[in-house]
Amino acid sequence: MSGEGLTLSGNAAHRHREDPTVMRSLAATAAAELEDASAQEIIRWATDAFGTRICVTSSMTDAVIIHLASSVRPGIDVVFLDTGYHFPETVGTRDAVEAVYPITLVNVTPTRTVAEQDAELGPRLYGRNPDLCCYLRKVEPLERTLRHNYDAWISGVRRDETLARRSTPVVAWDNKRQMVKVNPIARWTADQVDEYIASEGVLVNPLVYDGYPSIGCRTCTARVEVGADPRSGRWAGTGKTECGLHV
Repeated sequence: MSGEGLTLSGNAAHRHREDPTVMRSLAATAAAELEDASAQEIIRWATDAFGTRICVTSSMTDAVIIHLASSVRPGIDVVFLDTGYHFPETVGTRDAVEAVYPITLVNVTPTRTVAEQDAELGPRLYGRNPDLCCYLRKVEPLERTLRHNYDAWISGVRRDETLARRSTPVVAWDNKRQMVKVNPIARWTADQVDEYIASEGVLVNPLVYDGYPSIGCRTCTARVEVGADPRSGRWAGTGKTECGLHV
């Protein structure tokens, strides 16, 4: 099902942003009707509904969701959270993505530089209080950007990544941010992602081939043993599994 009957124009969706009941209902209906739709069909519905008031977010582990979205809607905004702690390879992937794909890169930074955060809260906050560090350098910058510029956002979250993501709908109401969240590849498996990368020649962060299948800040991301949970290298030994962006 393509969701053709669900479409609101971008202007109409923006007006209804003030009425969460309408947007929540739209998300629930879309989730049901688009459950079996292709990733491209889900993105087409979302970009038709929200126009320029929708963006893609990417960690730059790979450009799968960027490739999909930009093929449907060239010029779409891609939000990258520049935490100040990224691997050089991640920054390089971001720059390559901007050069290769027809997107508008939106590079978002925290309100404090790393040096300012260290001076105010002490060095290595990521080790002492990783939840607070993630909030200051990821969650708050994203929420600020989404709140001021968009009515919906597209993520590359998949159900097979973590237990917390098992019930991820393809379209959801993001209650925390009071907006629609679209997860076009929620149903995809890791094998499907790899197949798409190979068949379409999608850009991939080189760290993926060096033992980092899930990439965050360099301070909190470790190599993963072959056959281990791909996300086990994120905040290893802390019990933390999410940065807070998707929960």
